[in-house]
Amino acid sequence: MKKVLLDTNAYTRLLTGDKDVLEVLGRAHTVFMSIFVLGELYAGFRGGLRESENRTQLDDFLRRPTVRILSGTLETSDIFGAIKHRLHKAGTPIPINDVWIAAHATESGSHLVTFDRHFSHVAGLLLWRE
Repeated sequence: MKKVLLDTNAYTRLLTGDKDVLEVLGRAHTVFMSIFVLGELYAGFRGGLRESENRTQLDDFLRRPTVRILSGTLETSDIFGAIKHRLHKAGTPIPINDVWIAAHATESGSHLVTFDRHFSHVAGLLLWRE
């Protein structure tokens, strides 16, 4: 996998030294971080006791030469709409932030590194474990 996008739980597992996440990141040429994942992380930091430390650690990670931040685009919105519609039609909705994250993974052609099984409902999404 040359391109990966980290889900919130994968970033958290990275911090705990998860060997599988470390391995996939070590092989990736590009590691994408979605602004929607970053929003979830920042929200979690505010609810914890180590906000400053967590922000510093994330800032250091984001400065790595292989890491790129994905902002929302018109294409992201269009892909989001298509994914959300298909999930609704199939009766398999997933959390709204995860629809945005799936849209970013699709738009960037990345494998999504996640531990959430519900992403398997998103047709055509490249998942790390598949």
